[in-house]
Amino acid sequence: MTENAANTDDNRSGAGPRRIGIVEDHESVVIGLETMLADESDLAIAASAATVPELLAQGVALDLVILDLRLSDGSSPKSNVEQLRDAGLETLVFTGAENPYLVRLAAKAGVLGVLRKSEPNATVIAAIAAAARGEQVVTTEWAAAIDGDPGLLDVGLSPRQRDVLALYASGEKAARVASLTGLAPHTVNDYLARIRAKYAEAGRPARTKTELYKRAVEDGWLPVPQHPDHG
Repeated sequence: MTENAANTDDNRSGAGPRRIGIVEDHESVVIGLETMLADESDLAIAASAATVPELLAQGVALDLVILDLRLSDGSSPKSNVEQLRDAGLETLVFTGAENPYLVRLAAKAGVLGVLRKSEPNATVIAAIAAAARGEQVVTTEWAAAIDGDPGLLDVGLSPRQRDVLALYASGEKAARVASLTGLAPHTVNDYLARIRAKYAEAGRPARTKTELYKRAVEDGWLPVPQHPDHG
């Protein structure tokens, strides 16, 4: 059991408030959550940071982490949730983004729920309280992203295929990918053909390099690009 998990168990057995951590790179959102929970005696914001590694480095005992899907470090929601889970921490996604791909990535890693920033304060508070108790927070958009998006079927890439995909889709030429991975150029081309075939079989075409890039982002092998509607 990790230190965070152990501390969380200790806190839950006591009478103190549930301790909430926030991973959010917009200060106004953090302030808004602090204000929203100020009068909730059973909930307390105990830590906040702009990235998951920064939050974990603080070593604060937490019962729940509220996570934004889009962060300025370009990290994948799936990777962020997995890091938090490895530290023994459950996650509630709190986001203004309406990208079902990002929700799917987080859900695949195992979050307690996804909550929009546009929800009424009472709804947000109730959701945070439920998640802090370890309960699932089921919302329509979360269910739709998980159950209603067959276009994101897992294609079952091997670790080496994922490495090749990430390098090639990020802009490297096949010869450079071969150099970086230690593979022969013809092997890289063979891997790329197999990757495209697997995506095609899953109903997710990846004929062009741009399409391969999109698939790599959707599946969390490359960071999510920044967008004007960040958050």
